[in-house]
Amino acid sequence: MIQVIDVEYGGGYTLICTFSDGSVKNVDMTPVMDTPAFQELKDPMLFKQFGLDETIFWTNGADIAPEWLYDNGTVFKRTQ
Repeated sequence: MIQVIDVEYGGGYTLICTFSDGSVKNVDMTPVMDTPAFQELKDPMLFKQFGLDETIFWTNGADIAPEWLYDNGTVFKRTQ
C-alpha cells in the first residue's frame, strides 16, 4: 500500500508528494477542484493550508487518497 510521507505546496493547485516507495511526484489537483469537497479550496490561500496524516487533508474536511495522488502525479525533478 502506497503512502504519502511528505508533501509540499507546488504552486497553483499542485502538490509535490514524496511516497513510501521513494518516488517524488508533482500532482496537479485541478481535475478535482470542481468536486463539492474542493469547491472552497479554489481560494489559493485555503488550498495551501493542508496537513498530512494518513492522507493529505484540509480543514474543510476534504482529503485525497494516496493512490489517486500516485496514479495522477508526474515524476518531479528539482531544479537548482
